[in-house]
Amino acid sequence: MTDTTIRGHAREAILAAAIPQFNALGIRAVSADRVIALAGVSKVTFYRHFPSKEALVVAYLEAELARVQAVVANAAGAGTTTTLAHALAQEICRPDFRGCPFINAAAEYPDAEHPVREVVTRFRAWMTQTIAAALAVRDVADADGVARHIMMMRDGALVEGYVDGHPDRVAAELEKGVAALVAAA
Repeated sequence: MTDTTIRGHAREAILAAAIPQFNALGIRAVSADRVIALAGVSKVTFYRHFPSKEALVVAYLEAELARVQAVVANAAGAGTTTTLAHALAQEICRPDFRGCPFINAAAEYPDAEHPVREVVTRFRAWMTQTIAAALAVRDVADADGVARHIMMMRDGALVEGYVDGHPDRVAAELEKGVAALVAAA
């Protein structure tokens, strides 16, 4: 195994240790020392890959963004807004679901100029644009406005799915709401 491969494995191990902790406990509640211990790496190795905890948080959100982009790309490729709405709704039903990681990160990092918030802003712009593009292909009037409404519905459903404790019901309601909004547009 080369040094590059070992370094890549260490980075992956650190992220693999951090992601479930951030999802379950929140970002600020998880210390770098906890992640280091769970990843089984030294502090030197941790800080070689992530110069700060915030750098780790940015990497966590980048990984989450890539995961969501893959899910949404598969759904958008199916060609219906129903499939896209279903993909958005299924996020609520993940076994480890504790709310939207981007909304949670925004709550923990209030400074809009912070690098963490920059990833949040990028995610939200991408998601809204992706929804608008899917709507435009289907000739939905005011696709941009409808996409913003769907994002608000998504945000509310993600919060409700966590707080309410009945994610299946909330996911079904989100799908119905998106279908009704698109039909009315």
